[in-house]
Amino acid sequence: MTKVLVSGCFDLMHSGHIAFFETASAYGDLYVAIGSDKTIEELKHRPTVCGEEERLYLVSSVKYVHKAFISSGHGMLDFLPELEIIRPDVFVVNEDGASEAKKQLCEQYGIRYVVLPRTPKGHLPRRSTTDLRQYLMVD
Repeated sequence: MTKVLVSGCFDLMHSGHIAFFETASAYGDLYVAIGSDKTIEELKHRPTVCGEEERLYLVSSVKYVHKAFISSGHGMLDFLPELEIIRPDVFVVNEDGASEAKKQLCEQYGIRYVVLPRTPKGHLPRRSTTDLRQYLMVD
């Protein structure tokens, strides 16, 4: 079976995350690399609302996810140690998560790089964690 890898924070789980997992899983078995609390705090300069173990539980509970794990690396490519173990065929990001570094990494490893638009499911509202944080005034 084709292996698909996605990575992210996945704090404040919402319908946008689920729609992303659903679309990404159409490419094959979905592996989800979740940023550690330490990495997210370093990158976003704020703590997560939900800790890494809670986020792992939530993501692992989604039916589209084959396997989820906390990334053991650091920085924007914190999933690299697991990428080398899993050896995915496809790496999927949304428009906001796309980067030249991720694209080059995929080229280096011979992994198909797919950038998805941020599309809500059906008639659901477009969601992002940033919007939810502002709405809830969580800092």
